Amino acid sequence: MTTWQGWQEFVHTPPPVPPAPGDPPRSVEERLAYHSAFVTVRTPAIDTLAASIRTLLVLGRYQQTTARPSLIVTGPAAAGKTTALLHVGRTCHLAHTRHAPQPHRAADIQVPVAYVLVPPGATAKMLAAEFARYLGIPITARMTQTQITESVCHTYNQTGIRLVLIDEIHRVNPRTTTGAETADLIKDLTERIQATFVYAGIDVTQTPLFTGVRGAQLAGRASLIECGPLPARYGNRHPFTDTITDLENALDLERHRPGTLPRHATYLHQRTAGRIGSLTRLIRQAAITAIHDGTERITKTTLDAVQLDHHAETRHRPHPSRSAR
Repeated sequence: MTTWQGWQEFVHTPPPVPPAPGDPPRSVEERLAYHSAFVTVRTPAIDTLAASIRTLLVLGRYQQTTARPSLIVTGPAAAGKTTALLHVGRTCHLAHTRHAPQPHRAADIQVPVAYVLVPPGATAKMLAAEFARYLGIPITARMTQTQITESVCHTYNQTGIRLVLIDEIHRVNPRTTTGAETADLIKDLTERIQATFVYAGIDVTQTPLFTGVRGAQLAGRASLIECGPLPARYGNRHPFTDTITDLENALDLERHRPGTLPRHATYLHQRTAGRIGSLTRLIRQAAITAIHDGTERITKTTLDAVQLDHHAETRHRPHPSRSAR
C-alpha cells in the first residue's frame, strides 16, 4: 500500500463481508480466507478520525499561506491505529472517486490519498524517497534531498493529493541529527504540499517528537486522536462488549451460538487489555482453530488455548493457580 498501484488495489478490493441470510454455504477454504482477513469493526476512534478529517479537508481547502491543520492518531501498540488510518483513507479515496470527473488522459488522473511509512532510522533523504516511491517519481542515487523534495512537492500538487497519511511517525526522533532533519522535512512538506497530513504512531506524546522547538511546532498544528484500549464501561454504554458482539455477528462458523462471546466480555477484556488489535486477532485465530478441528464454534476453552501477542500474554493473561497446575 506504500505505492500508488498497491494503494489502488487495496482501495478497490471489496472488504470481507459476513455471510448474509440465505447465502449458500462457503467452502472450508473460503471461510478460512474470510477469517484470516476478517471485517473491520467501526470503533469510536475510527468515527472520530473520519469526522475530524472531513472537517480539516474543508478547513484547509483554500488555505495557501501556512501549513494546514493536521491530526495525530496515537495510542499503544495493537490499539487499531493503522486500521483506523487505512479505513478512513479508503473511505476518502472512494468518496473522491465517486465525485471526481472521469479523466480523459492518463496525465489527468487524480490521486486523492497518499500512504507513507516512516522507515526505521529514517534520514530526511530516505523519507523523501519514500514519498517519491509512492507515486513512482523517478529518482537516482545522485539526486540530493532538495532535488527529491522539489520533485515530490511538484508531483503531489499536480496529481491533486488532498490527504497524506504518514504511519509509524514515532520512528522520528528530533533529538538526533538525522531525526531533526527528518522532522524539518515533514514540516517543509506540510507547507508545500496542498494536502491535509494525518500521522499515526505509538504513544506519540511520550516520544521526543513532542519536545523542543520542533515538537512545539507540531503540537501547535496537530490535533490528537487517542486510539486507546476500549473501556469495559463508559457511562451507560459498554463499548468493549458492543465490539465483541459486532465481531461475533461477523463469524462464519456452522455451530457457533450467538451470545457466547459477549458472555465472556470480562475475560476477553483481561486477555486483551481492551486492545482492538489483540481482540480481533484472538477471535480470528479461535475461529480458524474451530474450523480446523471441526468444532465450528468458539468457547472459552478455545479462546484460552490461543497464544496471543507477547505483550498480551505477559501482562494481561491470568496466571493459573497452583491448584490448577
